[in-house]
Amino acid sequence: MAVVMLASGVASATLFAGCSSQGRASATTVQSDAPVLVEAVKVSARKLDLMIHLPGELQPYEEVRVFPRVSGFVKSISVDRGSVVHRGQLIAVLSAPEIVAQKAEAQAKMLSAENQRIAGEAKLAADKSTYERLKDAARTPGVISDQELDTAQKTAEADQARVIALRNTTEAARANLRSATEMESYLRITAPFDGVVTKRNVHPGALVGPAGGSGSQPSMLRIEQVAHLRLVVAVPEIYVAGVQKGAVVDFTVPAFPGRVFHGTIARLADSVDVSTRTMPVELDVANPKAELYSGMFPDVQWRVSRTQPVLVVPSAAIGRNMDQSFVMRIRHGQVEQVIVKTGGTADGMTEVFGSLQQGDVIARQVTDDLHTGVPVDAHLVM
Repeated sequence: MAVVMLASGVASATLFAGCSSQGRASATTVQSDAPVLVEAVKVSARKLDLMIHLPGELQPYEEVRVFPRVSGFVKSISVDRGSVVHRGQLIAVLSAPEIVAQKAEAQAKMLSAENQRIAGEAKLAADKSTYERLKDAARTPGVISDQELDTAQKTAEADQARVIALRNTTEAARANLRSATEMESYLRITAPFDGVVTKRNVHPGALVGPAGGSGSQPSMLRIEQVAHLRLVVAVPEIYVAGVQKGAVVDFTVPAFPGRVFHGTIARLADSVDVSTRTMPVELDVANPKAELYSGMFPDVQWRVSRTQPVLVVPSAAIGRNMDQSFVMRIRHGQVEQVIVKTGGTADGMTEVFGSLQQGDVIARQVTDDLHTGVPVDAHLVM
């Protein structure tokens, strides 16, 4: 009897526990099927007036490494790092005795050819005069034989040909002298433009030569134009459509905290770098006081103006994982994830590019309980 009663008690306890588990499971099912309350917004289209910050690099407007055009030893150099130079200013003198000797030889050959030409022209004039006198005398029969007259004529013609050859020789000698004189002028090195010497690699007595010879020759000097600088900015691909030549752009440099400088967009690469997906844009920067230096990395305040409206959403509506961005679109009472790419941000709104359309309803804020297929009760917020 006691056993029966115990069994009955166990059965009753088991039945009660089973009923309780079924009740909790049913309650959990009902709770999970309940829609999630979500604040929602509509995707809109507008032109955002963005101000983004891009890194830039200041470069000299003109830069040249100075090499001599002939080999020689540095006789003197009158500038050093930091020296201000002007176009045509003598900055170095080389010593090359063989070039001086070549000029002297060319000059001697030119003088010899000139003397031979003068002598030839004098002989031509004399022989022509003789021929003319014989020709006049031949008008009297029997005074001059025909052979004498022919000989005088042939002599004058030969002299004429010789004078032409001597004149050509003289012109060739004169050209050689000009070439040797120009070679000698290469021993005097002048500044190619107004600028500042930013590097000096040689001193008096050093052997220097043209670039590209042995491959080990360093440049004598490096000169940069700093009164006028180039500011190179790598503009991301998504912002290149609004770049306008002539637009004024502000930038700052760490060396002058709180001070704003200006540059004018002057040149566009018109080609996007496939490795960085950016397009180089050059700005002209006036630097009359030489306060800015090449090599600085300014912070450029780049204004982006869209030519066409683009889709925008609240910045909080964009979720991110390790490799992509997304928004949660609401359709037919359920959530679906839409992968997007983001653009600029202004006034709490962010540009998005993807499989969205204007008027689509999305969750105002991405939360952990929103997943694809989750039922939601969306309340549209303006």
